[in-house]
Amino acid sequence: MEKVDSDYIVFHNDTALPRLRLSRSYREIARDKGKFKGESKEFISNKLNNANWMLQAIEQRRQTMLKVMNFIVNRQRDFFEEGIEQLKPLTLREVAEVINMHESTVSRVTNQKYAQTPRGVFPLKFFFSSGLSTDSGEDVSARGIKARIQKLVGEEDSKKPLTDQAIVDILKREGINIARRTVAKYRDQLGILSARMRKRV
Repeated sequence: MEKVDSDYIVFHNDTALPRLRLSRSYREIARDKGKFKGESKEFISNKLNNANWMLQAIEQRRQTMLKVMNFIVNRQRDFFEEGIEQLKPLTLREVAEVINMHESTVSRVTNQKYAQTPRGVFPLKFFFSSGLSTDSGEDVSARGIKARIQKLVGEEDSKKPLTDQAIVDILKREGINIARRTVAKYRDQLGILSARMRKRV
């Protein structure tokens, strides 16, 4: 993915890879109607059909990946512009509905795939996250909230570290409605100790 002027352009990073093609000699053999008869003719015809189907399936997968990534770029534009705290919640089902494909297809397309972006290289699964509502009616992703918690703890006064409730209060002032137990859960997932354990004298 590259930013060109104010637009983000998505393309496959496979220009160095050879394109799969059907062998010309096999196509010519299959075209020669008088050369094969019976089982041999049926065998060659089946193999040619299978090869064509495989090429079409690979191309369809490439196009599906582009559709998914274009949707991600449009949905997560604020993330690409401003950073992780602007990451919006996104589900596989939501993408599947928009690009008119099954959720399992979107899951396979995003599994173990990566996007090279102006903000770094990310697994496509990175862009999928649950979320919470804000006072303004917008949603913010769990990953974005975790990043905010990490930043708050990183900037705190080590003599008076922020309690989970203090973090809840700060986030509420920023318009994010979150329960104290959710903050505690996210803090644990980030490997951040409780305020009592972080206190330095």
